[in-house]
Amino acid sequence: MTTVSRLLLAGVLIVAGWGKIGTPVLSVQAVKAYELLPYSLATVVGYGLPILEIVLGVLLIVGLLTRVAGIVAALLMLAFVIGIASAWARGLRIDCGCFGGGGPLKAGVEPNYLFDIVRDFGFFVLGALIAWFAPGRFALDSALGLVPGQEPYDDIEGGGEESHEKENH
Repeated sequence: MTTVSRLLLAGVLIVAGWGKIGTPVLSVQAVKAYELLPYSLATVVGYGLPILEIVLGVLLIVGLLTRVAGIVAALLMLAFVIGIASAWARGLRIDCGCFGGGGPLKAGVEPNYLFDIVRDFGFFVLGALIAWFAPGRFALDSALGLVPGQEPYDDIEGGGEESHEKENH
């Protein structure tokens, strides 16, 4: 379950970051459209967000610093949920900019805030699962012995604490 969650969330983060990194001006525009951050901070967030999303995605794919990446990804998704809900509550008509683009919607185009909120909340849940049950199978954390109470490769070989206890009794 953790491995599948890692790969799904990683894929979404990488696709979202990749869709923004080539057009950072649009990413900045999308962040500013929410009208939540001061101009200068919105600019920094707009430029930094695609990089953060791609880095988190890569960490989750390879399973390195899995718990930290899961926590940061969950918090990021929660921030997106709050931002979208805030835009909706304030009557803003914007594209979330989740996968590139963003900013004010053209005339006649309706926002789909409920879908965006439900989707991002689902990704929040995946991040929380990853943080809680990290690192999952095929993770560098396991291979490198970075999981407390677990020997290197335990998770990959199907071992873990239970297997070691059975062997010792």
